[in-house]
Amino acid sequence: MNKTTKIALNYSLGILITALLLWSLYRQVSTQLKGMQGSWWPQGTTHWLILALALLPVNLGIEAGKWRILAGSATPLTFRQSLKSILGGIAFSIITPNRIGEYPGRILFLSRKNSTRLISVSVLGGCSQLLTVLIFGVLGLIYYAVKFPAPLVFFLLAGCILMAFAVGLFYWRFERWAPLLERIQWLRKFRMYGQMLGRFTVREQLVILGLALLRFTVFTLQYYLMLRWMGVNIPLPDGFLLCALFFWAMAVIPSIALAELGIRGEVSIFLFHTFTANKLGLLTATFGLWAINLVIPAFIGSILLLRLKWVR
Repeated sequence: MNKTTKIALNYSLGILITALLLWSLYRQVSTQLKGMQGSWWPQGTTHWLILALALLPVNLGIEAGKWRILAGSATPLTFRQSLKSILGGIAFSIITPNRIGEYPGRILFLSRKNSTRLISVSVLGGCSQLLTVLIFGVLGLIYYAVKFPAPLVFFLLAGCILMAFAVGLFYWRFERWAPLLERIQWLRKFRMYGQMLGRFTVREQLVILGLALLRFTVFTLQYYLMLRWMGVNIPLPDGFLLCALFFWAMAVIPSIALAELGIRGEVSIFLFHTFTANKLGLLTATFGLWAINLVIPAFIGSILLLRLKWVR
């Protein structure tokens, strides 16, 4: 295969995948937001939207910094390369269940050398992200259990605590119990990942987890700002914990990112209906946050696919 053919295939595949992603985004957005036009924008709230938009680069910057630490253990990485990698990962994640395609998408944007190491650090990155969601989920469920006590809430809280403890053990002590995996044939390959993850120091793991916690705080605050933009006035402590609980719910409900809009709307109405009857405001804030943190980065990532070398 000559160089011209490779270039043609690279751009053809890039254009095809980009078109698929953008068309999927268009169909979802146009379907879910149909009929929401009109005088739905409250006066004097634009500054809340501006603040939420201003947090997008902060959100992406924190994640790029975390990914640079993780992927940098396998291959030298600049902040710019890290940022492009996570944008590409977001683009791929929108067509996979629970966005599991994000880390494979990131790896595609990097050198194929040390790909096994990149897979292993992706495990660590995903683990830190899951642990963060569970930690905030516990806080949100504690608040909800106090505010709206019910057997189901206490059951979910107990399950979330147990899950957070298990994921915490996986994150901090993987290398200690990984040898047990050798006894199960189909799990033996994960022992290699555990040895690779053991190369990170405790300090590095703390930094990675700290960045994950900081990022979660940022986009939880973004959601609260979007609610204020739509005139949903909830006290900051209550609003923040409910927003955190919203993201926990979205993490535990199986879905495909492109199908998340409807689920997000239903969950937001369920969680916030006791504080406001403004369902249109809840839906607009929820869909707006989805557009800011997923659609915009996915759009940029889709365009970056045009420059990705699919054929080598």
